[in-house]
Amino acid sequence: MADPFQVGSLARLERSALFVPSSRWAMIEKATRSPADAVILDLEDGVAPTEKEQGRAAVIRALQELDFGPRLRIYRINSLDTAFAYRDLIEVIEAVGDRVDLVMVPKVNGPEDVWFVDRLLSQIELGRGQTRRIGLEVQIETARGFLYAREIAAAAPRLEALIYGPGDYAASLRAPLASIGERDEHDALYPGHRWHAIMHTIVAAARANGLRCLDGPFAGIKAPEELEHAARVARALGFDGKQVIHPTQIAAVNHVFSPPAAEVAWAEAVLHAYAQAVAQGRGAVSLEGKMIDAANIRMAQVLVEQHRRIQQRD
Repeated sequence: MADPFQVGSLARLERSALFVPSSRWAMIEKATRSPADAVILDLEDGVAPTEKEQGRAAVIRALQELDFGPRLRIYRINSLDTAFAYRDLIEVIEAVGDRVDLVMVPKVNGPEDVWFVDRLLSQIELGRGQTRRIGLEVQIETARGFLYAREIAAAAPRLEALIYGPGDYAASLRAPLASIGERDEHDALYPGHRWHAIMHTIVAAARANGLRCLDGPFAGIKAPEELEHAARVARALGFDGKQVIHPTQIAAVNHVFSPPAAEVAWAEAVLHAYAQAVAQGRGAVSLEGKMIDAANIRMAQVLVEQHRRIQQRD
């Protein structure tokens, strides 16, 4: 069983992940200079079927020529039920696999989807003699994906994150949705948060397997207060970050998903108390009259590491 608070994948900074259509070169260049923690070169929804080949070429060119700085380099393939997905993997990874941090897979319906991508990536890595393993992020955005979230989250060691896809999920349920990520009259009618079940499931499945989890995008580019509300709800549920579709959304999302100063101070105090206890040969650790257990210590390690990376990034 995976450590639910493992520092490795959870500490990788991904408060904001900016989508960029791979067919828009000027937008790709701008994204590599943005304050986003991750840049997602999109081959799926953001690219017309007639432009898929050019989109792959642009992804390869971007990874070869552009300096992404500290930003995670991610590209999203097309869903596995299309004629594009396997070429998206083979052409890009064979050309620039050493420059890809993560591959994002949309509309994952079950663990078999993860197994397929994992096996194909392993074959390409072996063929290239590549020793650095490429990570995976998968989007949970169908009814079946929701039901199999637990199995998906445990499907492969290279899996790093689960991501909520609100638009496609609503469509999968045939649930009315006026705009992706925004509240509408249907939310006002429902006695609670309409999407709580899937969002909570994604967080729980991710944490049970030591993965990150990200909330999906927010379509209202000119609704900053609603964006902040959506981001705060996601953080309250336990998400690590949120996808964004426009550079103007990045600052608010980064702010919401940065640990507050009080939380960082608590984490540092926990680690200091733990270090003192170890130095004195004590098994029990307490702070301000409260017992500190192993989970508290691992959570504190994650918080402090996130804060360190944010300080370096910002």
